[in-house]
Amino acid sequence: MLQRIQSIWLLLAATMSALSLKFSFFSGNKLNPETNVKEWIEYTAAQGSLNAILTIAICVATLVCIFMYKDRKRQLLINISLLVVALLNIVLYFNASKTFTESNTDLTALVSLSIPVLLILSAIGIYKDEQLVKKADRLR
Repeated sequence: MLQRIQSIWLLLAATMSALSLKFSFFSGNKLNPETNVKEWIEYTAAQGSLNAILTIAICVATLVCIFMYKDRKRQLLINISLLVVALLNIVLYFNASKTFTESNTDLTALVSLSIPVLLILSAIGIYKDEQLVKKADRLR
């Protein structure tokens, strides 16, 4: 349901997840083992296979989570598990940066770093909705 604020947060998280496939998290020099020459590489989620799988999974699951508004407990559970996966994805980014000889985090890394923040905001909204429904059920 798009009237709820957490739906907006989830939609923004899905958008940021899709954008992280395009924008680089970090860039740096990596030594090519065949030619022993340093290459400048901008590392995106699409370049790491596990990062790409997790990023696409976050995007799809977040979009699915938007339409689970009738079952708020399950929506909250999926949202928290997506938060864990998003944090794991960021850890994998930093782990991949250690394979470079030199690397600098790009400004577009904020796209990937905003996903857990947006998921936390949507979890807070879902929790508040659940508390509001419980309060309304007590009044009946």
